[in-house]
Amino acid sequence: MELKRVVVTGLGALTPIGNTIPEFWDNLLNGVSGAAPITGFDTEKFKTKFACELKNFNPEDFLDKKEARKLDPFVQYAMVSTDEAVKDSGVNFAELDTNRIGVIWGSGIGGIKTFLDEMRNFYAGDGTPRINPFFIPKMIIDIVTGHISIKYGLRGPNFATVSACASSTNAMIDAYNYIRLNMADMVISGGSEAIINEAGIGGFNAMHALSTRNDDPSTASRPFDKDRDGFVAGEGAGTIILEELEHAKARGAKIYAELVGGGMSADANHITAPHPQGLGARMVMTNALKDAGMSTADIDYINVHGTSTPLGDISETKAIVDLFGEDAYKLNISSTKSMTGHLLGAAGAVEAIASILSVKNDIVPPTINHFTDDPDFDPKLNFTFNTSQKRLVRAALSNTFGFGGHNASVIFKKYEE
Repeated sequence: MELKRVVVTGLGALTPIGNTIPEFWDNLLNGVSGAAPITGFDTEKFKTKFACELKNFNPEDFLDKKEARKLDPFVQYAMVSTDEAVKDSGVNFAELDTNRIGVIWGSGIGGIKTFLDEMRNFYAGDGTPRINPFFIPKMIIDIVTGHISIKYGLRGPNFATVSACASSTNAMIDAYNYIRLNMADMVISGGSEAIINEAGIGGFNAMHALSTRNDDPSTASRPFDKDRDGFVAGEGAGTIILEELEHAKARGAKIYAELVGGGMSADANHITAPHPQGLGARMVMTNALKDAGMSTADIDYINVHGTSTPLGDISETKAIVDLFGEDAYKLNISSTKSMTGHLLGAAGAVEAIASILSVKNDIVPPTINHFTDDPDFDPKLNFTFNTSQKRLVRAALSNTFGFGGHNASVIFKKYEE
């Protein structure tokens, strides 16, 4: 069976450094930090008092007020970024076979704010379960794909993936496979997350996973820096429209890049800590390259998972050096989490967008907030510290790794006839 080719024809982003693709990309290239003191709740008694929140975002600017109240923030974010991607793609669903257009989405946690608010109301009462009828439909992760399919009338494959911080990358890989196996012509894919609340920040604080650099939030996300002390929580969404090549050409769609490979693996090591030698990370990149029919010499840029945790950054770079060998020193490596924070289940989609735009525009966004070299990292590696770098980007690989040892990687390359 001949596999179909899959291309990217639409992008949408709602992030802590930009509420649209142009704004996000401009701030990414200019090294803008999205971290600031948390405004959404009182952090006085919390170890971490900052995060990468969305800025100047009001859901009622995009959604009907009554409808917005029925949606958890993680769903609101998904609807907004998808609206941008659909408009960007120029697609007219009325002219297409919507039975062959699907929605596959990822989120690591889903409607945690809805759960928190509902339980807070319950325990403040007299024990009578006065539960909002929208409680369950607002909270469950797969409701995103339901809302998107209903809005646009899409009847193709429709489900959600959950693999912690690898969720939206797994969603893209599933979408990629459905299209290349000729089971769909187009899939709206991506991820969203909204965990900047008492439960999300308190929970990750309890795990000692978050940075506590409260005196300097804007520089707290420091991937590969000697003084990194944990990740910075982020929120938002990213949407990528994937489409079968001939289907895209037939409707005259613009093409950003081609998705050519996806890899998956498990660390099988620990529920939160990465394998110390990066064995799972090495395997997932190997699998992605094999799927794409590419070698390490074909990759010019890796958008790394790079969360700014002491153990994670080391294991990922060990995997890169071990797999790429001498080719590792020809790469640009960067962690855009240094600017956006860690969007958890949405990270894969947002970082894939950064990778796609790097391939499209031949420029690599920086890893900001680098102050002190860490002797644990090979000094010959180019981490693109502090300033974006122009270079030919023929292909970019994007890594996402999740609690539980879930690893997923995707490869985008320049589109050629």
